[in-house]
Amino acid sequence: MAEPVDGIRVIHNAFRNDLSQIDSAALDAARGTAGRDHTIGRYKFLNEVLDWHAKGEELAVFPAVEKVAPLVAESYLKDHHGLDAAYAGLDRAYSARDSLETARATAAFRFHLFMHLGKEDSHLYRIFRERIPLPEQVQAMNVMAGQVPKERFADLTAWLYPLVSATDRETMTRIWQVALPPPLFISMKEVIHTAIGNDDWAELTRRIPGL
Repeated sequence: MAEPVDGIRVIHNAFRNDLSQIDSAALDAARGTAGRDHTIGRYKFLNEVLDWHAKGEELAVFPAVEKVAPLVAESYLKDHHGLDAAYAGLDRAYSARDSLETARATAAFRFHLFMHLGKEDSHLYRIFRERIPLPEQVQAMNVMAGQVPKERFADLTAWLYPLVSATDRETMTRIWQVALPPPLFISMKEVIHTAIGNDDWAELTRRIPGL
């Protein structure tokens, strides 16, 4: 059964997949391949989601972990500052229309983010899952979800679902099915269906009967 913290892994996988595609498009553009600008430009929305995610961690996850594993969260906060700097470098390069510097910046951003997410998956969230009582985990996840503006939740959903596997889609949908108010979940089902198409929607409904 999916637990709220399992949604973190899904979001992390989406970050990895999106930035990998962006990095690949930036490298192609630096080599002279045209038509990849739309993919590269997604870095702005990716970072917006990353900012919501990081703020939620700083408000809820890091303080919870600090209670059971003092000083652990400090290094992750420094990672967040490093990711802010990596994004700023990418934004400068892309805004200047410098394809070579953009490719260098996306590669640096990808390396830093992948290292950070890998540490969180194997260390930070392992501590969180194993040492924090489930009610406190749920409370922290609710704080994280609250960092997404309500009017942007559909944008988040449309970004997330095409980037993750069928298993991750099932996990996130089961979490939202429990956590979201029914009217909001119904509207999210429509967004999900549109985002992934009929075939993948059929697979999701096979995994979650009655969806």
